Amino acid sequence: MGMSVTISVAAEQDAEQIFRLQYLCFQSEAALYGNYRIEPLVQSLDSVRQEVASDCVFVARLGEEVVGSVRGKVTEDGAADIGKLCVHPRLQGHGIGARLLRAAEAALAEERGVIRFRLFTGHRSEGNLRLYRRSGYETVGRRKGSDGVELIVLEKRAGQYAQTA
Repeated sequence: MGMSVTISVAAEQDAEQIFRLQYLCFQSEAALYGNYRIEPLVQSLDSVRQEVASDCVFVARLGEEVVGSVRGKVTEDGAADIGKLCVHPRLQGHGIGARLLRAAEAALAEERGVIRFRLFTGHRSEGNLRLYRRSGYETVGRRKGSDGVELIVLEKRAGQYAQTA
């Protein structure tokens, strides 16, 4: 690859690319569950813009193109929910998702004082589960998403980084 992928805080002008990228990336998840009403596919552009403005959002860039993103926000219990981690299908398997996850975790811990991270993924999403477990997350429960998909809830304490990918 001639250019390297960089990770940075998302800017307001990235919202539309993030919106399009998440729609592309979450098609495979929707197919896995036979459910095309999962939240990343029905989220509006305005909602993505609001998240970029208020939450901790990082993007992976290849030149000017946004090829990955992740979002995190502090919850009422002081933990951080991390979600909508996605990497363009042509670049998956190169560690970009793990880099985005680490960037969000570091920013949430350092800038917002978070000491625990939580994320959710569908129970059939083996690739996601492998990444999260390699990153130090452990299953703490299950719940049903608003779209009806059974989700596995994973958590880890800040500062815990498991083996490298």
